[in-house]
Amino acid sequence: MNEHLVVHDQRFLHLVLPNAWLDRLHTGMLWAEGPVYFPFGDYLLWSDIPNHRIFQWTQGTGVRIFREHSNYSNGNSRDQEGRLVTCEHLTRRVTRTEHDGSVTIIADEFEGKRLNSPNDVVVKSDGSIWFTDPPYGILSDYEGAKADQEQAGCFVFRCDPADGKLTVVADDFVKPNGLAFSPDESHLYVSDTGLSHDADGPHHIRAFDVKKGHSLKNGRTFAEIDPGVPDGFRLDEHGNIWTSTGNGVHCYSPEGEKLGEILTGETVANVTFGGPKNNRLFITATTSLYAIYLAVRGAR
Repeated sequence: MNEHLVVHDQRFLHLVLPNAWLDRLHTGMLWAEGPVYFPFGDYLLWSDIPNHRIFQWTQGTGVRIFREHSNYSNGNSRDQEGRLVTCEHLTRRVTRTEHDGSVTIIADEFEGKRLNSPNDVVVKSDGSIWFTDPPYGILSDYEGAKADQEQAGCFVFRCDPADGKLTVVADDFVKPNGLAFSPDESHLYVSDTGLSHDADGPHHIRAFDVKKGHSLKNGRTFAEIDPGVPDGFRLDEHGNIWTSTGNGVHCYSPEGEKLGEILTGETVANVTFGGPKNNRLFITATTSLYAIYLAVRGAR
């Protein structure tokens, strides 16, 4: 068996490839985060938050700096038009990079007050942009700029594609972090990483029912993550969740059963699916970018 794989349930053996090894594609970052794959160019972008950069990895070409002075960017996503959507800690905003390279501000305030520090973002098929807003970028100067929190809490937001209006869709998180929709978009999963600053804080993923495409109901704990916290995660085509943890990537069934683990030797921040067949899992793990081929494709 592959030394990087830990099997908890036999179903995991149908999701992984025992002869596919974990490849380290790049290293030297301080805190690698926010991977997003662009199929039209077969390349991956990801953030190195403390180093104030976004990197680009391209198959056959390697790594280059995509953006210097990235405003301590964290989470990244891709919209239906293939544009980069980014959470920026320093400017406390969510932006979109247009095809001509210009940057459009999606959100930087709510009810007249600055956002905390947008963390992770996903784009729904209707064009709405959903993001989390914990305070990590304003807690110190390491991942942003130390500042007072202006918002009354740490919220999960939805940005309407028609008028750009922000709506709070969840307000009962300690530190909302990663988020992703189920393949049919009937459920939204959101992690709470409150353990990072409270020994008794949450370290779980919650699941919500998406009602009428724009609101959340019936929040419940999907899975408690140990070791570490579920910083970022993505789903495969069957609805299994592949989440970051303190020792690698853990895979959970749609029912919340732990199926297996991919050990990286470093704390993982986030993951995304990519490659021409969407069957390669890219992993940002503290100092390094890893990738491993799977027997399953990522959710579209």
